[in-house]
Amino acid sequence: MSRLSGVGWGTLLCALLLFASPAQAHHGWIGGETIELSGTITWVRLGNPHGELTLDVDGEEWTVEVGQPWRNERAGLEEGDLAEGVVLRVSGEHADERVLKAEQLWIGEEHYVLYPGRI
Repeated sequence: MSRLSGVGWGTLLCALLLFASPAQAHHGWIGGETIELSGTITWVRLGNPHGELTLDVDGEEWTVEVGQPWRNERAGLEEGDLAEGVVLRVSGEHADERVLKAEQLWIGEEHYVLYPGRI
């Protein structure tokens, strides 16, 4: 078993922090204000680590992060529910300039809760 010197441990720790920090910042909740948007989906990418939609809200493009595939399914969303042309009302955390992390959403009269512990 090899031993790392003090410099080796420091380098390893810095590398771990460097690569772990962006993932935490990207996937963590930052405590932004809760807002609600309504608009039409113009672009969709569903999958891991989470889905993303582009929502046209009165001529402004917003990025809406939805859940992982299993979370969307657990909320009751089915294939085709989140598709281009669908009118969507969404509530969640305002995470960045025109970026919303969806906690719940509505398609017509149907209500889908992605993160029950956050609403």
